[in-house]
Amino acid sequence: MEKIKILVVDDEARMRKLVKDFLVKKDYEVIEAEDGAKALDYFYNDKEIALIILDVMMPQMDGWQVCKEIRESSKVPIIMLTARGEERDELLGFQLGVDEYISKPFSPKILVARVEAILRRVIGEEKQEKMEAGGIVIDHAAHIVSVDGETVELSYKEYELLTYFMENQGIALSREKILNHVWNYDYFGDARTIDTHVKKLRNKLKDKGELIHTIWGLGYKFEV
Repeated sequence: MEKIKILVVDDEARMRKLVKDFLVKKDYEVIEAEDGAKALDYFYNDKEIALIILDVMMPQMDGWQVCKEIRESSKVPIIMLTARGEERDELLGFQLGVDEYISKPFSPKILVARVEAILRRVIGEEKQEKMEAGGIVIDHAAHIVSVDGETVELSYKEYELLTYFMENQGIALSREKILNHVWNYDYFGDARTIDTHVKKLRNKLKDKGELIHTIWGLGYKFEV
């Protein structure tokens, strides 16, 4: 069985080595790039890259530019690494289609856990068939969501959130449970991350957004 390829992009050799060492221990194949331009070259020339770990602050072409260009043609999962911790940077990342956002310094073990969780979800989706509820169809093989036959463009995290809701139809889901299953780690902040993503998801689903019910004081429930 071929190893899963991960592209690690950071202008600091020490940081690349740290991340690579932990990933290699988990039997991943790691490709290194020290700047954004090389990262794009590697990505376009190797269709087997399954996930990208991308630093924000790099000379010439920063992580935001790289992410924006990749998102024009691919939904490959992207984890952003940054020394910044400001909320506006995190929101910008999610707007560009970033799947996870990790501030430095971070625990390499936590990073690897998030990598594994995202890849489990992606690989699992590829093995499943379509899901349908209330006119919403999720085609996991094609990674496409449609509402009443019309394709809807979702970010990776919005896609995961909708999938989790549809897998748990009629079940009240707390914000903590959603964070643990969709974000795949214990979240040590407030629940605004979920509320923001649910709001965006509802807007994209238009009338079908009403199927996601708010349960005050608890979380949400998807019910047809």
